[in-house]
Amino acid sequence: MSRRPSALSALIAVDKPAGLTSHDVVSRVRRALGERRVGHAGTLDPAATGVLVVGVGQATKLLGLLTLDRKGYRATFALGAETTTDDAEGDVTRTAAVPDELMDAGTAAAAVAGLVGEQDQVPPAFSAVSVGGRRAYAMARAGERVELAARRVTVHDARLVGVVPDERSWVVDLDVSKGTYVRALARDLGRSLGCGAHVSALRRTFSGPVALGDCVTLGELDAGGAELVRERCLDPVAALGLAARELDYAEVADVSCGRRIEPGSVTDPDGGRREPRAGERVALTLAGGLAGIWERRGASLVCSTNFPQAIEGVRA
Repeated sequence: MSRRPSALSALIAVDKPAGLTSHDVVSRVRRALGERRVGHAGTLDPAATGVLVVGVGQATKLLGLLTLDRKGYRATFALGAETTTDDAEGDVTRTAAVPDELMDAGTAAAAVAGLVGEQDQVPPAFSAVSVGGRRAYAMARAGERVELAARRVTVHDARLVGVVPDERSWVVDLDVSKGTYVRALARDLGRSLGCGAHVSALRRTFSGPVALGDCVTLGELDAGGAELVRERCLDPVAALGLAARELDYAEVADVSCGRRIEPGSVTDPDGGRREPRAGERVALTLAGGLAGIWERRGASLVCSTNFPQAIEGVRA
């Protein structure tokens, strides 16, 4: 049986609440919109909150194309204890006294600033990293020993927001590369300080160009449905970071059939106009929708991906 076309194709940013998995959020969006074709980009742990990009209908095809190379977080690092999961959800494996000097804002700020830069990071044992075709968290839950290879990550910025002496914790803002585990940053920082640490609260503040201000809540989606999505959906061209080329209606038939078209001129994200460069991917737009992603080859644009139902939300 063929799948019925989606009534809606759009990207939406959801402010994920604590206690739900990213898949739980997808299920809630499906129910709120009455759409089966829904997916997400950039998994958040159940205890974490904040920006989760969700695709509906044809926009699910964009989820693997979104770079979202940098992500921002506000995290609370609880000093004095390590856990099995490197966050508050796990069992405590080690405790240590927290020296009073670590509650000094200047000392804390210097230690947090020291996180900036490239580093080799070993992901937490309880993570979605694949090991021999199995998820690390599944192996860890089964009591198996998990050996994960270090990966190169970058902390672009790390700043102390404040110290909470009564809770022996630090609140920090982080700007990190895709694939960075904040839980592992806390774990490794705690070890370097000699007292251990774990993440007790985590909120994603941005994912690529998508920020908290772009988000809707699940309650708003439940109440507003598709009408709210159309009002608050993300601009798919901006989310992809591509230059855009508006189609002429005379080109629609050729584009629909995947036939080459003239390069024309594109509009950069900053508003500049130019001819597309060799090998460049270009967003083809029509009447406020994303119709396809094409590539400059030779003297033509050729089809990489077409969207039979245009993805809504393209803004001038």
